[in-house]
Amino acid sequence: KYYPPDFDPAKIPKLKLPKDRQYVVRLMAPFNMRCKTCGEYIYKGKKFNARKETVQNEAYLGLPIFRFYIKCTRCLAEITFKTDPENTDYTMEHGATRNFQAEKILEEEEKRMQKEREEEELNNPMKVLENRTKDSKLEMEVLENLQELKELNQRQANVDFEAMLKQYKELEAEQKRREQE
Repeated sequence: KYYPPDFDPAKIPKLKLPKDRQYVVRLMAPFNMRCKTCGEYIYKGKKFNARKETVQNEAYLGLPIFRFYIKCTRCLAEITFKTDPENTDYTMEHGATRNFQAEKILEEEEKRMQKEREEEELNNPMKVLENRTKDSKLEMEVLENLQELKELNQRQANVDFEAMLKQYKELEAEQKRREQE
């Protein structure tokens, strides 16, 4: 490009874009949901052309929170959800209901059990010792089971391929002899 000698980049006017500008993006549904108007199931991974905007006056540890607008595939009703960086998930806003997720509930239950165990161990040093012995016993059982499986696999893996080939050749020779007779 040619820049004339009197070119001044400071004289170029800045483009004023609104803060709540919406962009069109292509995204996949982040979770299973059901449309409230028509009852259509929208499964995780379904692709949509969505509008994306930054949520004003909301942020988590400096991370912006985005809102997405999609349309139901059957009735074209608008569905909105936004990012939830605190829980590394998405939150449903309106237009649909989020379907039951057993995995998420199981993870939360595991976290709760782990917290209870840690709190119990902080208060009772004897409980720490009991938990350690339980863990070591469980680990020993797992190792024993693994060793048994390895031995079983080794017994089954001791196949004599030479003997099998010899037996096959003998059978083949016998069949040829029968055919010739």
